[in-house]
Amino acid sequence: MLEDLFINLVIIIGAMAGYFQKSLTLTGAFAAMLVGISVYAGMGLNGLALLGAFFVSSNFWSKYKRNVKKTMEEKLAKGATRDWLQVLANGGAAALFSLLYLFQPERAWLIGFMVCLASANSDTWASEIGSLSKKNPIYIRTFKRIERGTSGAISGLGSAAAAAGSFFISILGYFLFQLDIYLMLIVFLFGYIGNVIDTLFGAFYQQVYLCGHCGITTEKKSHCQTPTTRIKGLTLVDNDMVNFLSGFIASVLSIVILRLF
Repeated sequence: MLEDLFINLVIIIGAMAGYFQKSLTLTGAFAAMLVGISVYAGMGLNGLALLGAFFVSSNFWSKYKRNVKKTMEEKLAKGATRDWLQVLANGGAAALFSLLYLFQPERAWLIGFMVCLASANSDTWASEIGSLSKKNPIYIRTFKRIERGTSGAISGLGSAAAAAGSFFISILGYFLFQLDIYLMLIVFLFGYIGNVIDTLFGAFYQQVYLCGHCGITTEKKSHCQTPTTRIKGLTLVDNDMVNFLSGFIASVLSIVILRLF
């Protein structure tokens, strides 16, 4: 009991530290607390360590060469400081699978939890590292090069980073939860597939806006202090929704494969 109280206190302190370091907004810090407490309740210290590995590594790559990414960030809906929607988009599904595991400790929920994190990590590494590529990425709708930061675009560096991000979570999960190689490969494969789904959604369904003042295409609903005009995408399908759906769908697919084979 005392150990649980101590761990939950550490989670709260860690989330507030993220706020003071400007990695999280205040609402993002509260969301991180909820996600962390949920993961600890279901997956214990090992699950918390895996979640921490995702957040720490993602934060590192978000901050890495941030000055080089300033132009790209004009196109993105949000910057490197994560709010509650971003936290839940990346960690909410993992928290859900953790709570499912708490009430029904089946292997499927564990794999779903890890795939959620592997997918989120894969997408974050792909975006943050891929943006440092010397060449502009290729937009999968036209197969032509397009500006960095465009959702639905891919590059060789970004694809390699996506694979590395998924592998990072899968290999940590292998050691933390003593998985079979077969299960580790499922986590790795479907974590990467989550990034692919994210790219497809970004290209075909995610909202894109046009700034009437400077002419930039962006994910922001307001730019240059004026409202932007939506030129592509479905209602409610923003970057946060895409991140959540891609990880959740990849996790469900991994569970289906696990059930079948």
